[in-house]
Amino acid sequence: MQVRTLEQLLKEDALRGKRVFIRADMNVPRDAEGNVADDHRLRESMPAVKMALEGGAAVMVCSHLGRPKEGALTEEDSLIKVAEHFGRMLGMPIRFEKDWLNGVDIQPGEVVVLENCRGNVGEKKNDPELVAKMAALCDIYVNDAFGTAHREQATTDGLAREAEVAVAGPLLAKEIHALKKAVAEAKHPLTAVVGGSKVSTKLTILKNLAPKVDTLIVGGGIANTFLLAQGHKIGKSLAEPDLVDECKAVMKIMEEKGGHLPLPIDVVVAHHIGYDAGFRICDLDDIEDDEMILDIGPKTSKLLEPYIKEAKTIIWNGPLGVFEMDNFKEGTRNLAKDIADATANGAFSIVGGGDTIAAAKVFEVADKVSYISTGGGAFLEFLEGKTLPAIAALQERTK
Repeated sequence: MQVRTLEQLLKEDALRGKRVFIRADMNVPRDAEGNVADDHRLRESMPAVKMALEGGAAVMVCSHLGRPKEGALTEEDSLIKVAEHFGRMLGMPIRFEKDWLNGVDIQPGEVVVLENCRGNVGEKKNDPELVAKMAALCDIYVNDAFGTAHREQATTDGLAREAEVAVAGPLLAKEIHALKKAVAEAKHPLTAVVGGSKVSTKLTILKNLAPKVDTLIVGGGIANTFLLAQGHKIGKSLAEPDLVDECKAVMKIMEEKGGHLPLPIDVVVAHHIGYDAGFRICDLDDIEDDEMILDIGPKTSKLLEPYIKEAKTIIWNGPLGVFEMDNFKEGTRNLAKDIADATANGAFSIVGGGDTIAAAKVFEVADKVSYISTGGGAFLEFLEGKTLPAIAALQERTK
């Protein structure tokens, strides 16, 4: 995944006096008043803007926010409050441009945040006329929004192909480097943890990773379906019996290559999901018909520990149980701690997906892993082995 970068243009002094269009990811959580509730993505967007300013460019920052109806933006859809917050973080005055498609008056050293790009008719369909209008606004296009790299849209794909110069921003470049290090250039043993409620949502990931990894750890409802495939009774636990054969196929891949797919040997069960749910820890053959599995047990955590701590590369996507509740959090907490310990001992660890990042933060390991991916859907599609259109477009321009 070789692409040209904004950093390279800065070193070549190729930004001076240029109009730089940065496709950022400012799709941040907001409170009831529309104010920014979590500015993590804004912090991640700052280096590209500062780099362009350092190079003497005029900077336009473009992003989506939510899923507005094209051609019918409402006040709730507007990026204006996000732009104001971003300006305070940058510590400099910025302009907000509501109607920007027909031209933006901007000088070197200035920053303009453009209104929600998903309000433009044709954005999602990658409309050529819209792309041409946007390409006319800039001399250099920078994609720094990995979170939308799986979208073949006007500001992510079309503009990358149409702009005079197209490069990756520092955040996108970091993502590409981390993903290569986690899969294509991974040091072995390579362990992947794939959790979540349904096999169906992660089946492509499991099939793509199985031939590549040395150990595949599954959790949550996914593990329950694998337990069914092994012939275990799982009470009324969440599972997908119609995908048992698919699970057996993944198990066969791991077995034939001499890999490991360690499944739970003890579990935490309850009669319902809730903070008030009474629970107990039991072995697999002791699950009652009216109980559901909501976490792995301590013996399973001990079983998994060496596969994590001996790994040189770790990919983590998905919790092992209902970690949001104290009575079902221990399995995911132990996993998070083991990944942090392995990282401290030299392993490369990458974490991606909303629930997984939330778990890393809850268990205070977010700053103890090697890399946290900013892309939810893009991260998952990469793990599925899919080509990400936005990155493919930049790769073609690099050739």
